[in-house]
Amino acid sequence: MPIRDWTRLEPGDFHDFHQCWMVSIRNALNSGLLPPDYMAMAEQVTGRPIPDVVIHDTPTPKGDPGGIAIATTPPTARVIAKLEKINYAKRADRVVIRHGRGKVVAIIEIVSPGNKDSRNAIRTFVEKATDILNQGVNLLVVDLFPPTPRDPQGIHKAIWDEFGDEPFEAPPGKHLTVASYIGGDLPTAYVEPVGIGDPLPSLPIFLSETRYIPAPLEETYLQAWAVFPAMLKELIDPPTG
Repeated sequence: MPIRDWTRLEPGDFHDFHQCWMVSIRNALNSGLLPPDYMAMAEQVTGRPIPDVVIHDTPTPKGDPGGIAIATTPPTARVIAKLEKINYAKRADRVVIRHGRGKVVAIIEIVSPGNKDSRNAIRTFVEKATDILNQGVNLLVVDLFPPTPRDPQGIHKAIWDEFGDEPFEAPPGKHLTVASYIGGDLPTAYVEPVGIGDPLPSLPIFLSETRYIPAPLEETYLQAWAVFPAMLKELIDPPTG
């Protein structure tokens, strides 16, 4: 299903879609995508960052651990960036976040218009993302809104600039972003620039540095769109003829 132009709607309209999509992702992860020793929970608070979907590592049962070994099947993306220099200034603030029955290993964030509508909002989002990565938690960010004066090169560049000033330029017409990060002292980013009309890429959700599952973005986006109000759909996809 192609990515829609969400700038045609009010921020509150996307918030409704965002909530439904978030639950669809959570349901898909808990319906067999995650290994049995993991669970996904929605709207959990892990310290200061407030993520959309949190994946917890619970006590491992006997049997197949599941997951995909990236040592033999590495994920691919249009852009792959890896830091080669430790950011020692952040190491003193690094904490291990525990919530519920186990350690938080991954977070999924779906960017909303409110995350980018002011300098303070974008700063808060970027700080939240960098906090998550500095704590060694993996992160998937989905941004279906075009760059603003606060993130002129997109949300990934805004986040990555917190770790190192590396050049990044999205291809023409690909100003939206899906990015998957491995957290830790030397974060790695897998970035797919996308545009209106593109399908959503299935980037990895990293459970550790060596295990990941494909993010169920496209199918869950379709599920959320199927129950989105028809009158709002028409504002995005006006009837033809």
